[in-house]
Amino acid sequence: MVEVAVVTGGSGGIGRCTAARLAAAGCRVYEFSRHERPQEGVSHIGADMTDENQVRAAVVEVLRREGRIDILVCNAGFGISGAAELTSGADSHAQLELNLFGTDNACRAVIPAMREQGGGRIVCMSSIAGILPIPFQLWYSVSKAAINAYVLALQNEVRPFGISVCAVMPGDIRSGFTSARKKTAEEGAYGGRVARSVARMERDEENGMTAEAASAYIAKLALRRSGSPLKALGVPYKAAAMAAKLLPRRLSNYIIGLMYAR
Repeated sequence: MVEVAVVTGGSGGIGRCTAARLAAAGCRVYEFSRHERPQEGVSHIGADMTDENQVRAAVVEVLRREGRIDILVCNAGFGISGAAELTSGADSHAQLELNLFGTDNACRAVIPAMREQGGGRIVCMSSIAGILPIPFQLWYSVSKAAINAYVLALQNEVRPFGISVCAVMPGDIRSGFTSARKKTAEEGAYGGRVARSVARMERDEENGMTAEAASAYIAKLALRRSGSPLKALGVPYKAAAMAAKLLPRRLSNYIIGLMYAR
């Protein structure tokens, strides 16, 4: 049986590469996004992931064509940066609306079909920032910490139906994410710390793992039927995840501050 996969935010970056990997593995792949960028072996369905009705309609269309959905990769997301006190409520809400509630829209639309068919696999994109929150990327970190909590709780809710759920926690990835980041330009009393922090983040991202390499790992996880619910991506970030578990929180947070808040 050919497995049917849905990738949200599949028009670029990690999502596009993951869709291609799943297609190469023999899946019938659909990508949901606002902008169509044709790709061999991948079918586009237009949907704004923050619009619950559009997401449900896109899922209904896949089910109409295929009769099932075996894999869901929730990849749609973006980042904002800046000091918390200088970030508008509109921007922080938009961050959560796509990264967290967009994921929830996709999961709630797909789970009934997976339950009816007796199983499925859901992979949600989180970040190492979800367990090691980064200053001046506060709301991005919050959104990814929420994804981790969402995945852990959801896994226990849907396990009896044969549905498995995991969150992938990458670190620095070389993709379109960096250029798409929305920056708060104001420094206020922070005296250049925001700009220095963001510059370091962007330098690390530009020297990070390629989207193609990250997608190989994500597709591999998506094709599994089970496994650990939280998976760090890349050796340095597996080590960081272990350090987050073992070190006193005061110490790990101090180290992050030295790296990103000076």
